[in-house]
Amino acid sequence: MLIESLHNEKIKNLTRLISDNRFRKKSGIFAVEGKQENERAAKFGFQPQDFFICESIFDEDFPKGKINLVSEKIYEKLAYRGTSEGIIGVYKTRNQDLNGFVPKENSSLIVVESVEKPGNLGAILRSCEAFGIDALVITDARADFYNPNVIRSSVGCLFGMNLFQSDNVELAEFLEKNRFNIFTTLMDESSEDLYKKDLTGKSALLFGTEHSGLSDFWTGKGKNTLIPMAGSIDSLNLSNAVAISCYEILRQKLQKKT
Repeated sequence: MLIESLHNEKIKNLTRLISDNRFRKKSGIFAVEGKQENERAAKFGFQPQDFFICESIFDEDFPKGKINLVSEKIYEKLAYRGTSEGIIGVYKTRNQDLNGFVPKENSSLIVVESVEKPGNLGAILRSCEAFGIDALVITDARADFYNPNVIRSSVGCLFGMNLFQSDNVELAEFLEKNRFNIFTTLMDESSEDLYKKDLTGKSALLFGTEHSGLSDFWTGKGKNTLIPMAGSIDSLNLSNAVAISCYEILRQKLQKKT
């Protein structure tokens, strides 16, 4: 049966999943648009509930699961990318309890406080996955991890990353218990060049918001570090700063192996 009406109950629920953070959290499910993103969700074991497919656009074999066929007009209304790929999947969310994570002896963590912009979170996820970071921890999260903009801007990297929510107190206890070396990005006279720090061991690199930086909670709890800059500007976009730091962690680890 082809769904051709926006008033169809399944379409109304899917529309809410795409647009309403609170509805996603309450339902425990979320929507994923695009071929690559759905392939990554399946690859990393996310459980599909439904697929909404436009046959005139989607040109591959149907995935395993419950298929709902929709008209091109309906798909264009639902999808951010319009007629680009023809598939939207619905999946169960996952538990993101930090205490379920067992770090390795040389685990690298990126921690970001109070990230608000879904696009920034998606870009950070992409860098963490690309450069082999073991986990990304968001404290006092203000952005919904399963926001479509997070999934889209991460190019599905959300699905392959260890991603956790926490508060600062819980995280500090976790880092101490697991004997992490903590590197903070508080701007003061004690800050030292990132490239002079040994990031090859069990380490956690902490970032604050673009507006106010890392909170005072972390004062005295780690070694202050900064990215050296040659220009007149004194700050970077948060996702760019994280990307540079992730690459430096990987560079040091690869250099240590040789």
